[in-house]
Amino acid sequence: MKYKRLNNRDELSALGFGCMRFPKKGNGFDHDEIERELRYAIDNGVNYFDTAYLYPGNEEAFGRALEKIGARDKINIATKMPHYFMKSPEDAEKRFNEQLSRLRTDHVDYYLMHMLPDVKSWDALCSRGIDKWLEAKRGAGLIRRIGFSFHGSSDLFIKILHSYHWDFTQIQYNYLDRTTQAGERGLKEAAAMGIPVIIMEPLRGGKLVNGIPDKAREIISSSTPGWSPAEFGLRWLWNQPEVTVVLSGMNSMDMVKENIRIASETDEGSLTGDDMRTYEKVVAEIEKKVRVRCTGCGYCMPCPAGVDIPGCFKTYNTSYLESYFDGIREYFMCTAMKNERSMASLCKKCGKCESHCPQGIEIRNELVRVKKRFENPIFKLVTFFAPGHIK
Repeated sequence: MKYKRLNNRDELSALGFGCMRFPKKGNGFDHDEIERELRYAIDNGVNYFDTAYLYPGNEEAFGRALEKIGARDKINIATKMPHYFMKSPEDAEKRFNEQLSRLRTDHVDYYLMHMLPDVKSWDALCSRGIDKWLEAKRGAGLIRRIGFSFHGSSDLFIKILHSYHWDFTQIQYNYLDRTTQAGERGLKEAAAMGIPVIIMEPLRGGKLVNGIPDKAREIISSSTPGWSPAEFGLRWLWNQPEVTVVLSGMNSMDMVKENIRIASETDEGSLTGDDMRTYEKVVAEIEKKVRVRCTGCGYCMPCPAGVDIPGCFKTYNTSYLESYFDGIREYFMCTAMKNERSMASLCKKCGKCESHCPQGIEIRNELVRVKKRFENPIFKLVTFFAPGHIK
């Protein structure tokens, strides 16, 4: 296993174990299999394990397995608090203690504000004293590092980066999301600031393994013999020096073994020019299924009405490229979970965006399509009761 030594002297494994997709058995978790996979991962050098308060039963299942393995001092536990539950330090204290109990530990190594959407949300937390609460926990050694996970645009991500002295951050990033979400620009900005970056969804929840077109799969097979689509995606990430840890939601022993092998064999800067051209070809094949040819450049922003135009198009494309559920889930997270909403329905049809779009996209018409696809009565009802709506 390869490791990254951070400025704070932590040493993190290149591969992190994403616990959200633990194997199931019947109506619950397969605890024996979870323990077996975690034990193998730890024995083979994985030392970063990621879970969250909102993953049903997940923290408890992880804590139970880790206690049986007896390796708490060998690993880093990362977990997340849904920031919209933290109305006061007392709320934070209650839920944090619940997490410690679930995890069967006396401290959390890496603690994240889960899906922090914008600076305004962070400022609201600070006004309630949550930043001071976090710092007090860090001072007492109950939380070692403070960070946030993020789904949204690179502009919003970079603003959050500069709003606080974060110890680390976590973003969605893969060879298909290079110019969307926080993207390459966000990754490089964090690295320039000395902020370690944890990568989630490196294979888009398996979509870059099982959901790519046959032609893209043929290109991978012929251009990089011996690499599976999973290896193709993971090597692209570990090639980049700005990447600290790549999380993989592993739920089988075969997957654990394969990913550990890839992480142990891959070096920064090892991909050749021919390799990078192969990635471009694969992306081109995947994007043939894309409905809106938005590159996520952001020249259309800011929208005077507050619409997250690149985010709307990205999730719209996801709903066709992957599944409708994946698209509307991302759309809800990236537009409705913010204090300042950014849905397609906010468009005033002023046309300012279209005068700046280098792709010549008819943005106003496309936003109408986004609205029709996503903003149904159920979406509107759920959005009304979402935390961002409740002041």
